[in-house]
Amino acid sequence: MARVRSPRYGRKLDDFTVGAVYAHPWDVTVDEGMLALFAASFQDAIPTYASRVAARSLGLRDRPVNPLLLLNLGISFSVHDVSEQAIAHLAYIDVRFPDACYPGDTLRASSMVIGKKPVSTGDKGVVHVRTQVVNQEGLLVCSFERKALVPCGAAAERPADAPHAVAQPAEPPARLPKELDGPLPPAPSHGGFACFWDDFEVGDVITHEVGRTVGDSEHMQLATLLRNSHPLHLDEQYCRSSSFAKTRVVHGGLVLSWVLALSSRDTAGRAVWDLGLDDGAHPSGVLAGDTLFAASKVVAREEAGAGAGSLTLRIIGVKNTPPRALLAHGADLFTPELGKTDGRVKEKVVEITRTLLVRRRDQAPPR
Repeated sequence: MARVRSPRYGRKLDDFTVGAVYAHPWDVTVDEGMLALFAASFQDAIPTYASRVAARSLGLRDRPVNPLLLLNLGISFSVHDVSEQAIAHLAYIDVRFPDACYPGDTLRASSMVIGKKPVSTGDKGVVHVRTQVVNQEGLLVCSFERKALVPCGAAAERPADAPHAVAQPAEPPARLPKELDGPLPPAPSHGGFACFWDDFEVGDVITHEVGRTVGDSEHMQLATLLRNSHPLHLDEQYCRSSSFAKTRVVHGGLVLSWVLALSSRDTAGRAVWDLGLDDGAHPSGVLAGDTLFAASKVVAREEAGAGAGSLTLRIIGVKNTPPRALLAHGADLFTPELGKTDGRVKEKVVEITRTLLVRRRDQAPPR
């Protein structure tokens, strides 16, 4: 009689060992087609990621891969070993993009287990991992930590990990490529967006008025493009019994990217690089047909050398109700949902801190 096997991937709480490094099996070349599809869906306004001319004017050798695509690939690659059994993605922590990645680069990733802890109910726990994405030369292009809620116990029929010699460096990575670590060259003389570093003041709140409805086939196509294998995003039969929504839920990395893109015309059109993301969470899920909106609050701004400054924003995404309307009704949009005793915003689907390197207005060409 033929042997019947039913391999399962991801891990439950007992399968994680603190200090272990899991080398994820995906090995994917990022090509221009992937960049074009991502750009068409997200419309991020940062010129460095959209324009070869803008990127080369900064000293980069070509238009780099959008860092949000790198983050999505890193999360998705890690699902196979980390979170395919997970109940929920809980947090984004210390996301960095220390070097540029270019079309034609081949990416792989690994995750180190930083910690794990059962919750008081005893049936699940929180696992904390650091994931790093490198190219074919071992150059680190994305590093981030995340937390996931996973069931207790061990995953039945999980195949053994392939042998590997992957290690992760202990020192924190840089926040920007070496080509950008110095005075910025003059900005291009054509128009562009008007949001220079000088235009922002700490405490400013910006409600971004254009929404974005999530399509069913779109989120499925993007999840599979990224190699995200969690059945919560892909398998309607699984979701009818195992999803809180009883249907497929949109991958959180996509929700994050759409919200940041919705905010980008008003905040990032003069940015040249993402210095980092931190303190991120998904207070509630998104389904196909939901419409996303964004709002931003300026929490810090500092000079950052000749021609540039760093701008730190707290960015929130909500679904189906514009943030201006929520603010008008007294909603507490910018306080993190975790830990709130009252005033929870049920429409909030993502919250995160984003720090950008942004051109100063005094560097703009004269009119």
